[in-house]
Amino acid sequence: MLTLLATAAAALACLYAVVTVLNLTIYRAPRPAPPEARPGVSLLIPARDEAGNIDAALSAALSSEGVELEVVVLDDGSTDGTDAIVRRWADADRRVRLIQGPPLPPGWNGKQHACWNLARAARHDVLVWQDADVRLAPDALARLAGRLDSRRLDLVSAFPREVTGSLAEALVIPQIHVLLLGYLPLFFARLFPARGFAAGCGQLMMARRDAYWAMGGHRTIRASRHDGVTLPRAFRAAGHRTDFVDGTDLASCRMYDGAEEVWHGFSKNATEGMAKPVALPIWTILLGGGHVLPFLLLPLAEIAGDGEAVRLSAIAVALVWGARAMVAARAQHSALGVLLHPLGMVIVLAIQWAALRAARRGVPQSWRGRTYDT
Repeated sequence: MLTLLATAAAALACLYAVVTVLNLTIYRAPRPAPPEARPGVSLLIPARDEAGNIDAALSAALSSEGVELEVVVLDDGSTDGTDAIVRRWADADRRVRLIQGPPLPPGWNGKQHACWNLARAARHDVLVWQDADVRLAPDALARLAGRLDSRRLDLVSAFPREVTGSLAEALVIPQIHVLLLGYLPLFFARLFPARGFAAGCGQLMMARRDAYWAMGGHRTIRASRHDGVTLPRAFRAAGHRTDFVDGTDLASCRMYDGAEEVWHGFSKNATEGMAKPVALPIWTILLGGGHVLPFLLLPLAEIAGDGEAVRLSAIAVALVWGARAMVAARAQHSALGVLLHPLGMVIVLAIQWAALRAARRGVPQSWRGRTYDT
C-alpha cells in the first residue's frame, strides 16, 4: 500500500516539477521599451480606506519613465482620509486626478465598479489598473506597454514581487506562483486563445482602451471578486489576446498583513477559482498528493522498512522542493516558505474547503466593509 501511494505521489510531484521547469523557461519580464516610444498611459487606482498605502503608491507611480502619464485615483467611500491625501498630490502634480466613486449599484463588486468608473475617466489609449498596495518600478509601465505592442496583445498582466512580513504570508501568498507556474502550461496559454488558458494578476493589469470597451469593460465581470482570472477570460471570450509576465522586477506588493487578512483575503474569491464542488476534489488530489503526501510518506516508509516506498517518496520530495526552490529564486520568495512548503499547501487547501463549505451554507463574504453573497 505504501509503495502504491508513493508511486502516485511521485507521479504527481513529477507533473508539478516538469510543468514548472518548462514554464520558467518562458516566464520572463518584458524587455526594456525603446526610449522613443513614450506611449500615453492612464494609471487607474481604486482606493477604499488606503491612507496607509496611497502615498507610497503615488510616489512610485509618478517616478515612471518612458510614458506620458496620468494617474487617476477613485476614492471609493473612504473614511480614513484617503481622499485628502490624494488631493494634496493632485494640488502638487497636475498628472494626478482624484474622482469620487458613485454609490455601488446592486449586483456590482466594489472593485469592479471602481475600475469601470476609472476607465470612463481615463484620457489615454493605454489603461492600467493598479491596486493601492502596489509599488511600481520606474520602467514598469513602459516595459508593459512595450509588451502590449510587440506581442499585439489587448491585455497584459504582471505578477509583482509579493512582499511577506509574517509567517502566514510567507507560507500562503507564494502559492500563487506555485499554482500558476506548476499547473498552467504557459506555452499552450500563449498558443491557444481558449478562455480556459487565461490568467492574470488583478494587482497590475494593462489593456488597450479600444479592446476594453469592445469587450464590455468591467461591466462584463461586474459581480466578480477575482478579476485576475475573470477579466482575462472576458477578453479572450470576446476574441482578444491576453498574456501575463513576470513582474518581479516591475513592481512589489504587500498583498495582506498577517494571518487573518491572508485567510479572509484568499477566502473572498476562492469560489471563483479552486473552491468549486467539482474542481476542488481534483485540486486536492493534485496538490495534496503532489505537495503534501510525499513528505508524510517518507518517514512512514522508513519506519515500515519499505525500501521502494522510501525511494519513490524521496524522489517526490526532491522534485517538489527543487521546483519550489526554482520558483522562489525567480519570484524572490523567502527560504522559510520553501522549507515549510507542505504546510503552506495544507493551509491553502484548508482555506479552499472552508470557502466552499461557507458558500454551500450561503454565508456572505465581507471585504473592505462591504458584504457580498457567496
